[in-house]
Amino acid sequence: MDTAILTHILSTEEREAFEQDGFLLVRNALDSDLHQRLIDVVNRVDKRERKEEHGNRLLSITDVVHEDPSMVELVDNPHVFPKLWSILGWNIYLYHSHLDVTPSENADDQPWSVAWHQDSMRVNDEIESNPRPRLSVKIGYYLTDVSQPNQGNTLVLPGSHLDNQLDCPNDGISNPEGTIPVCVNAGDAVILDRRVWHTRSPNTSGFSRKVIWYGYSYRWMRPKDEMTVAHLYGQLTPIQRQLLGDETSANSVYDPTPEDVPLRAWLEQNAPQFATSSPHGVSAARPPAGGQRGKNIGRA
Repeated sequence: MDTAILTHILSTEEREAFEQDGFLLVRNALDSDLHQRLIDVVNRVDKRERKEEHGNRLLSITDVVHEDPSMVELVDNPHVFPKLWSILGWNIYLYHSHLDVTPSENADDQPWSVAWHQDSMRVNDEIESNPRPRLSVKIGYYLTDVSQPNQGNTLVLPGSHLDNQLDCPNDGISNPEGTIPVCVNAGDAVILDRRVWHTRSPNTSGFSRKVIWYGYSYRWMRPKDEMTVAHLYGQLTPIQRQLLGDETSANSVYDPTPEDVPLRAWLEQNAPQFATSSPHGVSAARPPAGGQRGKNIGRA
């Protein structure tokens, strides 16, 4: 990676906004050439996958990295990737991908209902903490303009990532007080903490909304879709291979060697403040070689 990408690491103001709101807008996240190539990919997939039963409704397709080289470029997009490692650290990978096409609908015949949720489904039922741990973030790359409401915007409740419960009637219509639409220009991105309460919304704009979503988590989280990418490994940089799930052993996701996480070595050389063992900047002590590893006294 070119060290020029260090100009895009998370600033103090961006970190504060993300920690407070649970999401962060990234303006001009896509270069114009990549932006157009991604639109072409999404159009091609939509044409191939949209069946008669979909009609003029949302089409969401998972496992899309392998669709085109431009999708691989997006994995370590220099405008956004440094912000990602600033949040999650270096032991990360892409565990989920999908693209969404939301055509414009007749305002009087919307098949939509709001469905407020936190991402990760069973994680939210089975982890016993309040608030729940972040565990992952997803990045939405907006290929079309959603700078105004009613364009199929994602609705979010800022700050709700710190609360396991949402005070909102489950009637498919109501939104909690304080809800805002994510309004961005074509080519912008949003980084979303998986815990922030959010929902989809209708698109009555007259044109289709097109978004690519990439979900990143720690390497010990299981993938959320098929992630058909192993055949690409020979074409990738070492850091891209890490991000697309290449590993030397099952245990390497818990106790990685340098070969497993080339991102860490790059950070040690170019941005050492992000190369600590903890994504929060606190190095965890490791036992000496040959020492006892069965107990973690003093570590939660």
